[in-house]
Amino acid sequence: MKKLVKVEEIEGEGLVGLMGETVMLMCLNYIYAGKLIGVNDTFVQLENAYIVYETGAFTDKYYKDAQKLSHDIFYVNSSSIESFGKGKDLK
Repeated sequence: MKKLVKVEEIEGEGLVGLMGETVMLMCLNYIYAGKLIGVNDTFVQLENAYIVYETGAFTDKYYKDAQKLSHDIFYVNSSSIESFGKGKDLK
């Protein structure tokens, strides 16, 4: 039998570790990109946010089709995020 006997919490992992970075959030219905400036249990906060309709090759410097959202600050529900990481440069 294998047992987990010690749980260690590591600060600065996951979304919190990407604070201040330009990120890409792959969500249930859409992909969002922007500078990650806030994280809590319910949502994340993006500055200079875009909705990405077409990424293009992931090796490209910019997204093929990313549309700027109408406000400087945009919130994404954390429960809809399927994966995330550093994003491409935004124009």
